[in-house]
Amino acid sequence: MSSTIYNHRSLQPSGPPAQGTSQQTAPARLNEAFEVIRQEFDAASNELGLARSQRDDFENKVSGQVNELNIIRQSLYELEAQHTKIRKQYEEELARTRAELHALRQNMPHAPTPHPPLSSSGPPMAGLPGPGTSRPPPLAAPFGGDPFFSRREPPTTRDAQEREMIERERAERERDRLMDQRDPKRLKADRMGKPERGSDIYSPSLGNMPKLPPPGATSGMTGPGMPSAPIGHLPHPSARPPSAAPTPLSVDTAGALMPTNNSGSGSFLDDIDLHNVPPELKKEGTDWFAIFNPKVKRVLDVNLVHTLMHESVVCCVRFSADGKYLATGCNRTAQIYDTKTGVKTCVLADESAGKSGDLYIRSVCFSPDGKFLATGAEDKQIRIWDIAKKRIRNVFDGHQQEIYSLDFSSDGNLIVSGSGDKTARIWNMTTGMNQVLTINDPDSLNNDAGVTSVVISPNGRFVAAGSLDTVVRIWDVQTGQLLERLRGHRDSVYSVSFTPDGKGLVSGSLDKTLKYWDVSGLNSSSGIRSKKEGGDVPNGPGVLVRKESEKGGSQCTMNFTGHKDYVLSVAVSHDGQWVVSGSKDRGVQFWNAQTALVQCMLQGHKNSVISIDLSPTGSVLATGSGDWQARICK
Repeated sequence: MSSTIYNHRSLQPSGPPAQGTSQQTAPARLNEAFEVIRQEFDAASNELGLARSQRDDFENKVSGQVNELNIIRQSLYELEAQHTKIRKQYEEELARTRAELHALRQNMPHAPTPHPPLSSSGPPMAGLPGPGTSRPPPLAAPFGGDPFFSRREPPTTRDAQEREMIERERAERERDRLMDQRDPKRLKADRMGKPERGSDIYSPSLGNMPKLPPPGATSGMTGPGMPSAPIGHLPHPSARPPSAAPTPLSVDTAGALMPTNNSGSGSFLDDIDLHNVPPELKKEGTDWFAIFNPKVKRVLDVNLVHTLMHESVVCCVRFSADGKYLATGCNRTAQIYDTKTGVKTCVLADESAGKSGDLYIRSVCFSPDGKFLATGAEDKQIRIWDIAKKRIRNVFDGHQQEIYSLDFSSDGNLIVSGSGDKTARIWNMTTGMNQVLTINDPDSLNNDAGVTSVVISPNGRFVAAGSLDTVVRIWDVQTGQLLERLRGHRDSVYSVSFTPDGKGLVSGSLDKTLKYWDVSGLNSSSGIRSKKEGGDVPNGPGVLVRKESEKGGSQCTMNFTGHKDYVLSVAVSHDGQWVVSGSKDRGVQFWNAQTALVQCMLQGHKNSVISIDLSPTGSVLATGSGDWQARICK
């Protein structure tokens, strides 16, 4: 028994097992887990790097394609220019040949027989003299004064030429439509309807224009205070009436600018062959050139500094008060560039705006301290951006149509806006309250008085606005009273700008001219009456206040003529010495502000120069165009 009891196997302890082995395997397992995590992280990093590389490749390809498209576009324009030059040469040769044939016909002896040479009976053919009569002057004959062509050319030739001209115009319109489908001051579709094919995309007034008169028809209803001539049949600037001739100014004893007699008119380019300009009158770059007026002393120089590519039409450009930055507005975004380096420093886009369709930024304006940027767009809203935070600080609602123009007061407390709804509004930056300046003239030349451009005078007392009804209006900022209606343009006014001293106002119009208005009388408040002239109705928005001292109001003292197409934007230099204008003729012209004479013409954009601005601090010019480019020149 005892052996049975004591000879058994010893019992093992029931406590936890020895931990020596477990402590050795735990770190190994942790290391394995960390290694797996590290491998997964490395794989994710590699995938991210690959995605970034693919993105960079894609962006490079897109940039390359955009550059190729620009090169193709440039090539097309060069081919077009060559084609135009060759066509002009052929037309000149043809005209010369016709003139020689005409001279030969005049010198040929006439047959003594009384009957016409091509008919046995009937009167002599049109343009040919009958027997015994003297030969009429060449211009009395049809078809350009050439009796040979009036007698021999079949009607089918003229028809073919007319068809060729129609096709040529259609091709040019199609080219402009493809390049820029945005009208800088386009009105809403519910008021105008979609523009017809062939209508000019840059003129909002074309949709309701009457049919063009037949060739040679003239109308006595022209000039200030009368309906404007149809677009496309306005007189050439060099053929305007004597009253519209540019008049340099003299200074009277009161210091006011007064017109003087002047025999110069038209553009200096009319007398210059652009293909054979002397080197001393022309400066060229790779894709731009400037031509200087040989009739005036050359005191300006110009150089292209930066070309800023955009993804859509550049509707507006504006410098900051210190001139260090340039803001541009295009489809859905406002962009800010460093003017010295040309580097894009900021892109402002409202992500909450609807994504359907276009949303073009029509106007941009820096606050005087440079902290904020105001933008006006097609959605009728004014957005005030905090530039540093890239956030919207305020949104001003109230306009019923697109906002075309914005301008800050010099102290930054007010901002004025102009819209297609026939109003300008003065907004308080602190309270957001606004004062409405309404156009409700009973004697307006047409029913469309949309405001295209607004500007606040340097002293902050007045607001000037250009409108589609050809009138420039000036209001008192404090009272909202309408002080002046400046009439003289024959078509819509697209741009207005005060001179730095506030005594002058420059306006640009679709009638292809600029005008200088002497508004120095506005600065004298002693001559303003508190009631309408000749009545007892109290003043209010839209009520015209006349000055007793100058019942005629502010006068146009200078006309600037020379552009070949609509004037879309004007600006005055910070020293008041120069006026600069941009046009649908794709050119920028520099004018002497004292004489209205052109100093030079800058050409480089491939589409209309929609917007221009001059730096408030120096000799720097910015342009925005329908060719999707903004440019900075010095």
